[in-house]
Amino acid sequence: MHVEHLLRLDRLDLALLWGEKTMLGQEISGVTATDLEDPARFLQPGEIVLSGLVWWSPDGGRDKTDRFVSALRAAGAVALLAGEETHGEVPGELVDACRRHRIALLAVPAHTSFRAITEAVYLRQWGELSRRPTDHYALPENVRGELGRELERGASAADLLDRAFAHLGTPPCYLLTSSGRTVARTAAAPELPARQAAERLREARGTTLRIEADDSAFDAWHLHLPDEGQAPPRVLQEIAELLGRHRRRGDRRGAAGREAGGRLTGLVGAAYPDVNALQNALSSCGLAEKGPYTVVVASPTSPEDGSGSRDALTEALNHLSSLSFAVAERPGGEAVAVVAPRTKEGECDVRAGLGEVWPLLQACRPDAVLHAGVSRPVAAPEELGTALVQARHALAAARTTAPHIARVAAVDDLSSLETLVAGVPHDVRAVYRETVLGPLLHADRASNATLLATLEVFLAHNCSWARTAEALHLHVNTVHYRIQRIESLTGRDISRLDHKLDLRAALLCR
Repeated sequence: MHVEHLLRLDRLDLALLWGEKTMLGQEISGVTATDLEDPARFLQPGEIVLSGLVWWSPDGGRDKTDRFVSALRAAGAVALLAGEETHGEVPGELVDACRRHRIALLAVPAHTSFRAITEAVYLRQWGELSRRPTDHYALPENVRGELGRELERGASAADLLDRAFAHLGTPPCYLLTSSGRTVARTAAAPELPARQAAERLREARGTTLRIEADDSAFDAWHLHLPDEGQAPPRVLQEIAELLGRHRRRGDRRGAAGREAGGRLTGLVGAAYPDVNALQNALSSCGLAEKGPYTVVVASPTSPEDGSGSRDALTEALNHLSSLSFAVAERPGGEAVAVVAPRTKEGECDVRAGLGEVWPLLQACRPDAVLHAGVSRPVAAPEELGTALVQARHALAAARTTAPHIARVAAVDDLSSLETLVAGVPHDVRAVYRETVLGPLLHADRASNATLLATLEVFLAHNCSWARTAEALHLHVNTVHYRIQRIESLTGRDISRLDHKLDLRAALLCR
Protein backbone atom coordinates (compact mmCIF):
# COMPACT_ATOMS: atom_id res chain seq x y z
CA MET A 1 0.00 0.00 0.00
CA HIS A 2 1.23 3.49 -0.87
CA VAL A 3 0.66 6.80 0.89
CA GLU A 4 -1.49 8.05 -2.00
CA HIS A 5 -3.86 5.09 -1.49
CA LEU A 6 -4.82 6.52 1.91
CA LEU A 7 -5.69 9.85 0.32
CA ARG A 8 -8.05 8.10 -2.10
CA LEU A 9 -10.12 6.54 0.70
CA ASP A 10 -13.06 8.95 1.03
CA ARG A 11 -14.16 7.47 4.35
CA LEU A 12 -10.89 8.60 5.96
CA ASP A 13 -11.23 12.18 4.66
CA LEU A 14 -7.48 12.82 4.85
CA ALA A 15 -5.99 16.00 3.39
CA LEU A 16 -2.51 16.39 1.92
CA LEU A 17 -0.74 19.38 3.49
CA TRP A 18 2.65 18.76 1.91
CA GLY A 19 4.26 16.01 -0.12
CA GLU A 20 5.76 15.51 -3.56
CA LYS A 21 4.41 12.91 -5.98
CA THR A 22 7.38 10.59 -5.49
CA MET A 23 6.81 10.62 -1.72
CA LEU A 24 3.16 9.66 -2.12
CA GLY A 25 4.23 6.61 -4.10
CA GLN A 26 6.30 5.20 -1.22
CA GLU A 27 5.34 1.76 0.11
CA ILE A 28 3.88 1.63 3.63
CA SER A 29 5.32 -1.17 5.74
CA GLY A 30 3.37 -0.50 8.93
CA VAL A 31 1.77 2.03 11.28
CA THR A 32 2.94 3.54 14.57
CA ALA A 33 0.90 5.94 16.70
CA THR A 34 2.90 8.13 19.06
CA ASP A 35 2.92 11.45 20.86
CA LEU A 36 6.49 11.23 22.13
CA GLU A 37 8.71 14.22 21.36
CA ASP A 38 11.41 11.86 20.04
CA PRO A 39 9.83 8.63 18.77
CA ALA A 40 12.77 7.48 16.63
CA ARG A 41 13.63 4.39 18.70
CA PHE A 42 10.11 3.00 18.29
CA LEU A 43 9.87 3.40 14.51
CA GLN A 44 10.72 1.07 11.66
CA PRO A 45 11.66 2.14 8.12
CA GLY A 46 8.68 2.52 5.80
CA GLU A 47 6.10 3.19 8.50
CA ILE A 48 3.57 5.99 8.62
CA VAL A 49 3.40 7.82 11.94
CA LEU A 50 0.09 8.84 13.52
CA SER A 51 0.32 11.69 16.04
CA GLY A 52 -2.39 13.61 17.90
CA LEU A 53 0.19 16.44 18.36
CA VAL A 54 -0.19 16.36 22.15
CA TRP A 55 3.57 16.98 22.31
CA TRP A 56 3.27 20.29 20.38
CA SER A 57 2.40 23.66 21.91
CA PRO A 58 2.40 27.18 20.44
CA ASP A 59 5.16 28.26 22.78
CA GLY A 60 7.27 25.13 22.28
CA GLY A 61 9.51 26.73 19.71
CA ARG A 62 10.66 25.72 16.25
CA ASP A 63 13.46 23.52 17.64
CA LYS A 64 10.97 21.17 19.33
CA THR A 65 9.03 20.70 16.10
CA ASP A 66 12.25 20.20 14.14
CA ARG A 67 13.43 17.49 16.56
CA PHE A 68 10.20 15.55 16.13
CA VAL A 69 10.16 15.68 12.34
CA SER A 70 13.89 15.00 11.98
CA ALA A 71 13.43 11.90 14.17
CA LEU A 72 10.86 10.63 11.68
CA ARG A 73 13.24 11.32 8.82
CA ALA A 74 16.12 9.55 10.55
CA ALA A 75 13.98 6.49 11.28
CA GLY A 76 12.86 6.23 7.63
CA ALA A 77 9.19 7.08 8.15
CA VAL A 78 7.36 7.65 4.87
CA ALA A 79 4.69 10.08 6.12
CA LEU A 80 3.31 11.87 9.16
CA LEU A 81 -0.47 11.81 9.69
CA ALA A 82 -1.25 14.63 12.12
CA GLY A 83 -4.56 14.84 13.99
CA GLU A 84 -6.49 18.12 13.97
CA GLU A 85 -8.55 17.44 17.09
CA THR A 86 -6.08 18.67 19.74
CA HIS A 87 -5.33 22.10 18.23
CA GLY A 88 -8.18 22.52 15.75
CA GLU A 89 -5.78 22.34 12.80
CA VAL A 90 -2.28 21.18 11.93
CA PRO A 91 0.13 23.98 12.95
CA GLY A 92 1.85 25.80 10.10
CA GLU A 93 5.14 25.35 11.95
CA LEU A 94 4.80 21.58 11.51
CA VAL A 95 4.04 21.96 7.80
CA ASP A 96 7.21 24.00 7.36
CA ALA A 97 9.29 21.43 9.28
CA CYS A 98 7.98 18.55 7.13
CA ARG A 99 8.81 20.52 4.00
CA ARG A 100 12.37 21.15 5.23
CA HIS A 101 12.94 17.51 6.20
CA ARG A 102 11.00 16.14 3.20
CA ILE A 103 8.39 14.12 5.12
CA ALA A 104 4.94 13.87 3.54
CA LEU A 105 2.32 15.41 5.84
CA LEU A 106 -1.37 14.49 5.90
CA ALA A 107 -4.07 16.06 8.10
CA VAL A 108 -6.44 13.75 9.98
CA PRO A 109 -9.83 15.38 10.75
CA ALA A 110 -11.32 15.00 14.23
CA HIS A 111 -14.03 12.60 13.04
CA THR A 112 -11.49 10.08 11.63
CA SER A 113 -10.04 7.71 14.22
CA PHE A 114 -6.46 6.49 14.12
CA ARG A 115 -7.86 2.97 14.38
CA ALA A 116 -9.69 3.41 11.06
CA ILE A 117 -6.42 4.44 9.38
CA THR A 118 -4.55 1.50 10.90
CA GLU A 119 -7.25 -0.93 9.75
CA ALA A 120 -7.18 0.54 6.24
CA VAL A 121 -3.44 -0.07 5.97
CA TYR A 122 -3.47 -3.64 7.25
CA LEU A 123 -6.61 -4.63 5.34
CA ARG A 124 -4.92 -3.47 2.13
CA GLN A 125 -1.75 -5.33 3.03
CA TRP A 126 -3.68 -8.54 3.70
CA GLY A 127 -5.50 -8.10 0.42
CA GLU A 128 -2.24 -7.76 -1.50
CA LEU A 129 -0.84 -10.76 0.36
CA SER A 130 -3.84 -12.89 -0.64
CA ARG A 131 -3.08 -12.26 -4.32
CA ARG A 132 0.48 -13.55 -4.08
CA PRO A 133 1.62 -17.20 -4.13
CA THR A 134 2.20 -18.13 -0.50
CA ASP A 135 1.94 -21.01 1.92
CA HIS A 136 -0.37 -19.04 4.25
CA TYR A 137 -3.89 -20.28 4.81
CA ALA A 138 -6.61 -18.99 2.47
CA LEU A 139 -10.12 -19.93 1.43
CA PRO A 140 -10.16 -23.28 -0.37
CA GLU A 141 -10.67 -22.93 -4.09
CA ASN A 142 -14.02 -24.73 -4.05
CA VAL A 143 -15.30 -22.46 -1.25
CA ARG A 144 -14.13 -19.35 -3.08
CA GLY A 145 -15.84 -20.49 -6.26
CA GLU A 146 -19.09 -21.32 -4.47
CA LEU A 147 -19.13 -17.92 -2.73
CA GLY A 148 -18.58 -16.15 -6.03
CA ARG A 149 -21.52 -17.98 -7.58
CA GLU A 150 -23.75 -17.24 -4.57
CA LEU A 151 -22.82 -13.59 -4.78
CA GLU A 152 -23.78 -13.49 -8.46
CA ARG A 153 -27.12 -15.13 -7.63
CA GLY A 154 -27.87 -12.37 -5.12
CA ALA A 155 -27.46 -14.37 -1.89
CA SER A 156 -28.09 -12.54 1.38
CA ALA A 157 -25.28 -11.45 3.67
CA ALA A 158 -26.35 -14.11 6.20
CA ASP A 159 -26.08 -16.91 3.58
CA LEU A 160 -22.68 -15.66 2.44
CA LEU A 161 -21.45 -15.49 6.01
CA ASP A 162 -22.57 -19.05 6.83
CA ARG A 163 -21.09 -20.50 3.64
CA ALA A 164 -17.81 -18.61 4.08
CA PHE A 165 -17.23 -19.99 7.58
CA ALA A 166 -18.67 -23.49 7.03
CA HIS A 167 -15.27 -25.03 6.27
CA LEU A 168 -13.98 -23.61 9.58
CA GLY A 169 -16.75 -25.24 11.60
CA THR A 170 -19.03 -22.16 11.41
CA PRO A 171 -17.62 -20.30 14.43
CA PRO A 172 -19.71 -17.49 15.94
CA CYS A 173 -19.31 -14.48 13.65
CA TYR A 174 -21.23 -11.25 13.14
CA LEU A 175 -21.56 -8.63 10.45
CA LEU A 176 -22.17 -5.43 12.44
CA THR A 177 -22.66 -1.77 11.64
CA SER A 178 -20.73 0.89 13.53
CA SER A 179 -23.82 1.60 15.65
CA GLY A 180 -24.06 -2.06 16.73
CA ARG A 181 -26.85 -3.27 14.42
CA THR A 182 -26.48 -6.91 13.39
CA VAL A 183 -26.69 -7.16 9.60
CA ALA A 184 -26.05 -10.92 9.64
CA ARG A 185 -24.65 -13.64 11.89
CA THR A 186 -23.64 -17.27 11.57
CA ALA A 187 -25.91 -19.99 12.91
CA ALA A 188 -23.63 -20.51 15.93
CA ALA A 189 -23.68 -16.83 16.92
CA PRO A 190 -26.25 -15.91 19.60
CA GLU A 191 -28.25 -12.70 19.28
CA LEU A 192 -26.12 -9.69 20.18
CA PRO A 193 -27.87 -6.54 21.49
CA ALA A 194 -26.89 -3.39 19.63
CA ARG A 195 -25.50 -1.63 22.71
CA GLN A 196 -23.27 -4.59 23.53
CA ALA A 197 -22.15 -4.93 19.93
CA ALA A 198 -21.20 -1.25 19.74
CA GLU A 199 -19.16 -1.62 22.94
CA ARG A 200 -17.32 -4.59 21.47
CA LEU A 201 -16.39 -2.58 18.39
CA ARG A 202 -15.24 0.44 20.42
CA GLU A 203 -13.17 -1.66 22.80
CA ALA A 204 -11.71 -3.78 19.97
CA ARG A 205 -12.64 -7.04 21.67
CA GLY A 206 -12.11 -10.21 19.65
CA THR A 207 -11.19 -9.91 15.97
CA THR A 208 -12.75 -7.17 13.86
CA LEU A 209 -12.20 -6.17 10.23
CA ARG A 210 -13.87 -3.20 8.60
CA ILE A 211 -15.54 -3.92 5.27
CA GLU A 212 -14.31 -1.46 2.66
CA ALA A 213 -17.29 0.09 0.87
CA ASP A 214 -18.98 3.42 0.27
CA ASP A 215 -20.35 3.93 3.75
CA SER A 216 -20.62 6.46 6.53
CA ALA A 217 -19.52 6.66 10.16
CA PHE A 218 -22.94 5.29 11.16
CA ASP A 219 -23.49 2.30 8.85
CA ALA A 220 -19.99 1.02 8.09
CA TRP A 221 -19.86 -2.79 8.17
CA HIS A 222 -17.50 -4.74 10.44
CA LEU A 223 -16.75 -8.45 10.33
CA HIS A 224 -16.54 -9.42 14.01
CA LEU A 225 -15.48 -12.68 15.65
CA PRO A 226 -15.88 -12.64 19.46
CA ASP A 227 -12.86 -14.92 19.91
CA GLU A 228 -9.42 -14.36 18.45
CA GLY A 229 -7.59 -16.94 16.37
CA GLN A 230 -10.73 -18.60 14.92
CA ALA A 231 -9.67 -17.94 11.34
CA PRO A 232 -6.38 -17.06 9.59
CA PRO A 233 -6.07 -13.34 8.75
CA ARG A 234 -5.89 -14.02 5.03
CA VAL A 235 -9.15 -15.98 5.12
CA LEU A 236 -10.85 -13.16 6.98
CA GLN A 237 -9.57 -10.67 4.45
CA GLU A 238 -10.98 -12.69 1.55
CA ILE A 239 -14.35 -12.92 3.29
CA ALA A 240 -14.27 -9.18 4.03
CA GLU A 241 -13.59 -8.43 0.36
CA LEU A 242 -16.50 -10.65 -0.68
CA LEU A 243 -18.86 -8.89 1.75
CA GLY A 244 -17.60 -5.55 0.47
CA ARG A 245 -18.64 -6.53 -3.05
CA HIS A 246 -22.04 -7.61 -1.71
CA ARG A 247 -22.45 -4.26 0.06
CA ARG A 248 -21.53 -2.23 -3.03
CA ARG A 249 -24.03 -4.17 -5.15
CA GLY A 250 -26.76 -3.51 -2.60
CA ASP A 251 -25.90 0.17 -2.47
CA ARG A 252 -26.19 0.45 -6.25
CA ARG A 253 -29.60 -1.25 -6.16
CA GLY A 254 -30.68 1.15 -3.41
CA ALA A 255 -30.04 4.23 -5.55
CA ALA A 256 -33.53 4.03 -7.07
CA GLY A 257 -35.05 3.83 -3.61
CA ARG A 258 -33.20 6.95 -2.54
CA GLU A 259 -34.54 8.82 -5.58
CA ALA A 260 -38.08 7.69 -4.74
CA GLY A 261 -37.59 8.87 -1.16
CA GLY A 262 -36.51 12.27 -2.43
CA ARG A 263 -39.64 12.59 -4.55
CA LEU A 264 -41.87 11.56 -1.63
CA THR A 265 -40.39 13.99 0.90
CA GLY A 266 -40.52 16.76 -1.72
CA LEU A 267 -44.26 16.18 -2.12
CA VAL A 268 -44.77 16.03 1.65
CA GLY A 269 -43.16 19.45 2.04
CA ALA A 270 -45.12 21.06 -0.81
CA ALA A 271 -47.59 23.82 0.04
CA TYR A 272 -50.42 22.19 -1.94
CA PRO A 273 -49.55 18.49 -2.35
CA ASP A 274 -51.23 16.35 -5.01
CA VAL A 275 -52.88 13.47 -3.10
CA ASN A 276 -52.67 11.10 -6.08
CA ALA A 277 -49.00 11.92 -6.56
CA LEU A 278 -48.44 11.33 -2.84
CA GLN A 279 -50.08 7.92 -2.99
CA ASN A 280 -47.98 6.96 -6.03
CA ALA A 281 -44.81 8.17 -4.28
CA LEU A 282 -45.70 6.16 -1.16
CA SER A 283 -46.21 3.07 -3.27
CA SER A 284 -42.86 3.62 -5.07
CA CYS A 285 -41.18 3.65 -1.65
CA GLY A 286 -42.86 0.42 -0.57
CA LEU A 287 -45.18 2.18 1.87
CA ALA A 288 -48.91 1.53 2.16
CA GLU A 289 -51.36 4.00 0.63
CA LYS A 290 -53.07 4.35 4.01
CA GLY A 291 -51.61 5.21 7.41
CA PRO A 292 -50.70 5.38 10.11
CA TYR A 293 -47.63 7.37 9.07
CA THR A 294 -45.10 9.16 11.26
CA VAL A 295 -42.73 11.84 10.00
CA VAL A 296 -39.25 12.12 11.50
CA VAL A 297 -36.86 15.02 10.88
CA ALA A 298 -33.18 15.00 11.87
CA SER A 299 -30.34 17.47 11.57
CA PRO A 300 -27.06 18.47 13.24
CA THR A 301 -27.02 21.39 15.67
CA SER A 302 -25.46 23.64 13.04
CA PRO A 303 -24.45 23.29 9.37
CA GLU A 304 -20.80 23.53 10.43
CA ASP A 305 -21.14 20.13 12.11
CA GLY A 306 -21.44 18.60 8.70
CA SER A 307 -24.39 16.74 7.32
CA GLY A 308 -24.65 12.97 7.68
CA SER A 309 -28.18 13.36 9.02
CA ARG A 310 -29.67 11.15 6.27
CA ASP A 311 -27.17 8.37 6.95
CA ALA A 312 -27.75 8.67 10.70
CA LEU A 313 -31.53 8.63 10.42
CA THR A 314 -31.48 5.74 7.95
CA GLU A 315 -29.28 3.67 10.24
CA ALA A 316 -31.39 4.52 13.29
CA LEU A 317 -34.60 3.43 11.54
CA ASN A 318 -32.92 0.24 10.30
CA HIS A 319 -32.56 -0.72 13.97
CA LEU A 320 -36.38 -0.75 14.19
CA SER A 321 -37.16 -3.88 12.16
CA SER A 322 -40.95 -3.55 12.47
CA LEU A 323 -40.97 -0.33 10.42
CA SER A 324 -40.85 0.53 6.73
CA PHE A 325 -39.56 3.97 5.80
CA ALA A 326 -38.30 6.32 3.10
CA VAL A 327 -35.58 8.88 3.85
CA ALA A 328 -34.21 11.83 1.91
CA GLU A 329 -31.92 14.72 2.70
CA ARG A 330 -33.30 18.20 2.19
CA PRO A 331 -31.36 21.48 1.67
CA GLY A 332 -29.44 22.61 4.75
CA GLY A 333 -28.57 19.09 5.90
CA GLU A 334 -32.06 18.23 7.16
CA ALA A 335 -33.13 14.60 6.75
CA VAL A 336 -36.83 13.77 6.46
CA ALA A 337 -38.30 10.28 6.84
CA VAL A 338 -41.83 8.98 6.33
CA VAL A 339 -42.29 5.92 8.56
CA ALA A 340 -45.02 3.26 8.61
CA PRO A 341 -45.40 -0.12 10.35
CA ARG A 342 -44.75 -3.16 8.14
CA THR A 343 -47.89 -4.82 9.51
CA LYS A 344 -50.81 -3.79 11.70
CA GLU A 345 -49.22 -5.74 14.54
CA GLY A 346 -45.94 -3.94 13.89
CA GLU A 347 -47.11 -0.54 15.12
CA CYS A 348 -44.70 0.87 17.69
CA ASP A 349 -43.73 4.07 19.46
CA VAL A 350 -41.32 5.55 16.91
CA ARG A 351 -40.04 8.15 19.34
CA ALA A 352 -39.27 5.54 22.03
CA GLY A 353 -37.52 3.25 19.53
CA LEU A 354 -35.36 6.04 18.13
CA GLY A 355 -34.60 7.29 21.64
CA GLU A 356 -33.03 3.92 22.51
CA VAL A 357 -30.70 3.77 19.51
CA TRP A 358 -29.90 7.48 19.14
CA PRO A 359 -26.99 7.42 21.65
CA LEU A 360 -25.41 4.61 19.61
CA LEU A 361 -25.59 6.80 16.50
CA GLN A 362 -24.17 9.81 18.35
CA ALA A 363 -21.21 7.72 19.56
CA CYS A 364 -20.28 7.14 15.91
CA ARG A 365 -19.93 10.89 15.28
CA PRO A 366 -19.23 12.66 18.60
CA ASP A 367 -18.11 15.76 16.68
CA ALA A 368 -21.63 16.49 15.35
CA VAL A 369 -24.53 16.69 17.81
CA LEU A 370 -27.59 15.21 16.11
CA HIS A 371 -31.20 15.94 17.03
CA ALA A 372 -34.44 14.45 15.75
CA GLY A 373 -38.09 15.51 15.89
CA VAL A 374 -41.00 13.07 15.67
CA SER A 375 -44.59 13.87 14.69
CA ARG A 376 -47.78 12.29 15.91
CA PRO A 377 -49.08 9.44 13.69
CA VAL A 378 -51.41 10.58 10.91
CA ALA A 379 -53.95 8.44 9.10
CA ALA A 380 -53.93 9.72 5.51
CA PRO A 381 -51.34 10.87 2.92
CA GLU A 382 -52.82 14.39 2.80
CA GLU A 383 -52.00 14.78 6.51
CA LEU A 384 -48.27 14.18 5.99
CA GLY A 385 -47.64 17.92 5.54
CA THR A 386 -49.09 18.57 8.98
CA ALA A 387 -46.95 15.79 10.42
CA LEU A 388 -43.85 17.37 8.83
CA VAL A 389 -44.63 20.70 10.50
CA GLN A 390 -45.03 18.93 13.86
CA ALA A 391 -41.74 17.06 13.48
CA ARG A 392 -39.84 20.23 12.53
CA HIS A 393 -41.29 22.09 15.52
CA ALA A 394 -40.23 19.27 17.85
CA LEU A 395 -36.76 19.26 16.27
CA ALA A 396 -36.38 23.03 16.68
CA ALA A 397 -37.44 22.77 20.33
CA ALA A 398 -34.86 20.03 20.96
CA ARG A 399 -32.07 22.02 19.33
CA THR A 400 -32.95 25.22 21.20
CA THR A 401 -33.42 23.77 24.68
CA ALA A 402 -30.45 21.36 24.55
CA PRO A 403 -28.11 22.30 21.67
CA HIS A 404 -25.17 20.25 22.98
CA ILE A 405 -27.10 17.10 23.92
CA ALA A 406 -28.14 14.67 21.18
CA ARG A 407 -31.77 13.73 21.66
CA VAL A 408 -34.98 12.69 19.99
CA ALA A 409 -38.00 14.90 20.74
CA ALA A 410 -41.64 14.32 19.91
CA VAL A 411 -44.33 16.90 19.29
CA ASP A 412 -46.06 15.46 22.37
CA ASP A 413 -43.12 16.77 24.43
CA LEU A 414 -44.39 20.32 23.85
CA SER A 415 -46.09 20.36 27.24
CA SER A 416 -44.94 23.74 28.52
CA LEU A 417 -44.67 27.32 27.33
CA GLU A 418 -40.88 26.94 27.26
CA THR A 419 -40.89 23.96 24.90
CA LEU A 420 -43.59 25.53 22.73
CA VAL A 421 -41.67 28.79 22.30
CA ALA A 422 -38.40 26.92 21.70
CA GLY A 423 -39.76 25.52 18.45
CA VAL A 424 -40.60 28.94 17.01
CA PRO A 425 -38.06 30.05 14.34
CA HIS A 426 -35.23 32.17 15.72
CA ASP A 427 -36.05 35.25 13.63
CA VAL A 428 -39.68 35.20 14.79
CA ARG A 429 -38.61 34.86 18.42
CA ALA A 430 -36.27 37.83 18.01
CA VAL A 431 -39.05 40.07 16.67
CA TYR A 432 -41.45 39.04 19.44
CA ARG A 433 -38.80 39.60 22.11
CA GLU A 434 -38.05 43.09 20.82
CA THR A 435 -41.74 43.95 20.48
CA VAL A 436 -42.73 42.92 24.01
CA LEU A 437 -39.66 43.78 26.07
CA GLY A 438 -38.68 46.84 24.05
CA PRO A 439 -36.52 49.28 26.04
CA LEU A 440 -35.57 46.63 28.61
CA LEU A 441 -33.31 45.03 25.99
CA HIS A 442 -31.31 48.17 25.26
CA ALA A 443 -27.87 47.89 26.76
CA ASP A 444 -27.16 51.64 26.88
CA ARG A 445 -28.57 51.94 30.40
CA ALA A 446 -27.38 49.68 33.22
CA SER A 447 -30.73 50.01 34.96
CA ASN A 448 -32.42 48.16 32.09
CA ALA A 449 -30.45 45.01 32.80
CA THR A 450 -31.42 45.29 36.46
CA LEU A 451 -35.09 45.66 35.57
CA LEU A 452 -34.91 42.67 33.22
CA ALA A 453 -33.35 40.51 35.94
CA THR A 454 -35.98 41.66 38.42
CA LEU A 455 -38.79 40.76 36.01
CA GLU A 456 -37.37 37.28 35.50
CA VAL A 457 -37.11 36.62 39.26
CA PHE A 458 -40.57 38.11 39.89
CA LEU A 459 -42.24 35.82 37.33
CA ALA A 460 -40.23 32.81 38.49
CA HIS A 461 -41.57 33.37 42.03
CA ASN A 462 -45.20 33.51 40.83
CA CYS A 463 -45.31 37.30 41.16
CA SER A 464 -44.78 37.17 44.93
CA TRP A 465 -43.46 40.51 46.15
CA ALA A 466 -42.05 39.07 49.38
CA ARG A 467 -40.27 36.10 47.84
CA THR A 468 -38.86 38.23 45.02
CA ALA A 469 -37.52 40.75 47.55
CA GLU A 470 -35.96 37.91 49.55
CA ALA A 471 -34.37 36.33 46.47
CA LEU A 472 -32.88 39.64 45.32
CA HIS A 473 -32.01 40.86 48.85
CA LEU A 474 -34.13 43.97 48.36
CA HIS A 475 -36.82 45.80 50.27
CA VAL A 476 -40.34 45.02 49.05
CA ASN A 477 -40.87 48.70 48.18
CA THR A 478 -37.88 48.51 45.82
CA VAL A 479 -39.44 45.52 44.05
CA HIS A 480 -42.73 47.46 43.73
CA TYR A 481 -40.86 50.42 42.21
CA ARG A 482 -38.99 48.26 39.70
CA ILE A 483 -42.13 46.40 38.57
CA GLN A 484 -43.96 49.70 38.10
CA ARG A 485 -41.03 50.92 36.03
CA ILE A 486 -41.19 47.73 33.90
CA GLU A 487 -44.91 48.24 33.35
CA SER A 488 -44.30 51.80 32.27
CA LEU A 489 -41.56 50.88 29.78
CA THR A 490 -43.33 47.85 28.26
CA GLY A 491 -46.91 49.07 28.40
CA ARG A 492 -47.96 45.85 30.14
CA ASP A 493 -50.12 45.51 33.26
CA ILE A 494 -48.50 42.76 35.29
CA SER A 495 -51.70 42.16 37.26
CA ARG A 496 -53.27 40.74 34.08
CA LEU A 497 -52.68 37.06 33.32
CA ASP A 498 -52.35 37.58 29.55
CA HIS A 499 -49.73 40.31 30.06
CA LYS A 500 -47.79 38.08 32.45
CA LEU A 501 -47.76 35.35 29.82
CA ASP A 502 -46.64 37.83 27.17
CA LEU A 503 -43.68 38.88 29.31
CA ARG A 504 -42.81 35.30 30.25
CA ALA A 505 -42.87 34.19 26.61
CA ALA A 506 -40.69 37.14 25.61
CA LEU A 507 -38.13 36.20 28.26
CA LEU A 508 -38.10 32.64 26.94
CA CYS A 509 -37.39 34.01 23.44
CA ARG A 510 -33.97 35.29 24.50
